Amino acid sequence: MLRTIRALVDHQAQLRPEAVYLIAPESGLHLSFAGLQAASRRLAGWLLGQGIRPGAKVALLMPNGYQTCRLFIGAMYGGYCVTPLNLLAQPSQLAYVLEHSDAEIVFVAPDQVERLQQAAAGLAKPPRMVVCEVDAAEFLPAVEADTALPDSPGEEEAALMMYTSGTTGKPKGVVLAQRAVVSGGAFVSAAHELGPADRVMAVLPLYHINAQVVTATAPLVHGGSLVLPKRFSASSFWQTAVGHGCTWINVVPTMIAYLLNGPDLATLGLDASAIRFCRSASAPLPPAQHLAFEQKFGIGIIETMGLTETAAPCFSNPLEPARRKVGSPGPAYGNAAKIIDASGAAAPAGTVGEIMVRGANVMSCYYKDPAETARTLDAGGWLHTGDLGYMDGDGFVFVTGRIKELIIKGGENIAPREIDEALLLHPAVLEAAAVGIPDDNYGQEIMACVVLKQNQTCSEAELRDYCEDALGSYKTPRQFCFVTELPKGPSGKVQRLKLPELMAATTLQSGR
Repeated sequence: MLRTIRALVDHQAQLRPEAVYLIAPESGLHLSFAGLQAASRRLAGWLLGQGIRPGAKVALLMPNGYQTCRLFIGAMYGGYCVTPLNLLAQPSQLAYVLEHSDAEIVFVAPDQVERLQQAAAGLAKPPRMVVCEVDAAEFLPAVEADTALPDSPGEEEAALMMYTSGTTGKPKGVVLAQRAVVSGGAFVSAAHELGPADRVMAVLPLYHINAQVVTATAPLVHGGSLVLPKRFSASSFWQTAVGHGCTWINVVPTMIAYLLNGPDLATLGLDASAIRFCRSASAPLPPAQHLAFEQKFGIGIIETMGLTETAAPCFSNPLEPARRKVGSPGPAYGNAAKIIDASGAAAPAGTVGEIMVRGANVMSCYYKDPAETARTLDAGGWLHTGDLGYMDGDGFVFVTGRIKELIIKGGENIAPREIDEALLLHPAVLEAAAVGIPDDNYGQEIMACVVLKQNQTCSEAELRDYCEDALGSYKTPRQFCFVTELPKGPSGKVQRLKLPELMAATTLQSGR
């Protein structure tokens, strides 16, 4: 197997030079594999000519777009370590990441320049800033002629450094080697039996690991292509996917919820029979939404699971519909997995414990944090995911929650996801997320934030009665908070530990 981004790009450019790799639907720009190779070589040579040595951190502060994708692939092609910056981050968070990562240069979209300047103002050594139009047809039109190309990177050299969301402390820099990024893409291609004729609807932001590996890297492995809108839009999603000939779509549960709240394909007058499957990842998909989506759109969902630390995919349901299990992200695919109990011993089938993963896709380390690296990666190369779950007799994993998000009420462990899924079955509820809050009597009580569907109403008393019937009184939330949106990370995953803060702000605004 090819083990570096350069090897993948060069292989596809030689095998199918004129085949389309990238489509930017808003601008209509297309990029072939030969064009990607040329652009990557030019960027790598230019960076070297600027005195930026291979291995240096190259940051991106740009939304999805033609230029963004070329920069992302091109820097890794040259042996540089790409550090995508979260467009949702505050200037103080950006400042921390820029300083901690040792970024030497930042490619930035025009509308992000002021925010970047604000973030870099207090840094002892601010990185160089290069402004790039996201959908410019020319590749870095202001740069000088190409210089010599850097040597090809080795498979263990850092290709990507992603920062975790930092909901429980300072963000950690996850270092992924070339072989990890490529392996993640290869696992996706193999699990879904993708080939040159396959085209993915890629609506997740390129500053998230799912988009980077699943939709940008996997096509380099199987010779397929991606359609990269600037952002997810439920109102134009199906028109774009069908209009550009997509054969699979890659979304997260939040997007599924919004698509379910919109019209079906018949109402839109669209034929989506070319779309083979919908891939769902980045957060557990409630079974009720899973089944409702398949019924409404006639497209089967392959639920998967991955982490930043595993270069996206580590579990995937089978391609064959009859072998999939609703509520599970599937068995391990491409890597090994096991469940351990509190003592570190392997847990029997059906017993809840921590999910562990080992494989070529696993991270190298947390940047500048050997202590946290040692806590997360054991001597045998097994990664502590921090996720709780169990494995059935067929090897399928079922996720029950996060270790740090587990609600412990009166000594009883309660998985927040169980409460989420019960609330999502209520006809007025679009999104819901539960979390533990301090309580003098029980240690923790349950609070749930709820987003109602458009033009729907529901009282707190109605939800409480509903939960009493569905969950019993012990697991019924003591407090409900109606909000317009839930706090989410770049992948759409709910940042559960931010819910108490959201509840406090909502209560203050309402004057209660």
